[in-house]
Amino acid sequence: ATTGMIPFASTYAVFASLRALDMVRNSIHYPRLNVKIAASHSGITPGPDGVTHQGQEDLSIMRAIAGSTVIAPADPASTKMAVWAAAEFQGPVYLSFTRDPVPVIYGPDFPFAIGKAVMIREGKDAAIIANRDLVVQSLIAAEHLAAKGIDVRVIDCHTIKPLDSDIILRAAEETGAIVTAENNIIFGGLGSAVAEVLAEKRPTVMKRVGVQDTFAESGPYHELIDKYGLSARHIITAIEEILKRR
Repeated sequence: ATTGMIPFASTYAVFASLRALDMVRNSIHYPRLNVKIAASHSGITPGPDGVTHQGQEDLSIMRAIAGSTVIAPADPASTKMAVWAAAEFQGPVYLSFTRDPVPVIYGPDFPFAIGKAVMIREGKDAAIIANRDLVVQSLIAAEHLAAKGIDVRVIDCHTIKPLDSDIILRAAEETGAIVTAENNIIFGGLGSAVAEVLAEKRPTVMKRVGVQDTFAESGPYHELIDKYGLSARHIITAIEEILKRR
């Protein structure tokens, strides 16, 4: 990076955010080097590999570093565009990818922009703000809720830092009920970031869907996200709960 090149370093999210944290903080972010970290196997998605390889807190850790840019794309198309956007961005960027395949959401010409979330489904009754693999789960949840007459907005908040406060505040104003969904521990990640915005600028009924204060275990992806409260049915329950409290 000091010679003008743009290094991309890749490893498991748990190693990038924990084992290498001292170097990431002090040797990359502090001098503002133009280094990109592409971290795979984030969240609890590397199920067969177990807790030692599950990066369930990587977004929280990287978001806390001063001057960091943290991106968690939802599908193959947005991942490709996020990599190009990171390469063009001047400064350190942390890209966080899950392990298991997810359906394609976006077309090949998706206009990805760092710091600009995307409303991929309109709705007036509530809003789900999600990232990474839980965007797909949120879309599934929204379809099921629509069958019950509940009109839910889905927002892909692929950039956790800098956060798109405008789209969050607009969702709060127009729906009055927010659920965040992330394959990350609930402390310090997307849910916390959204809650901070709402607490300071527009208090709104909300609920966070994410990994609770626990470690996961080994197992198939879909079994793990269901057991630990991340699947579409848990997002549906969260929406139904906050609508009762609104």
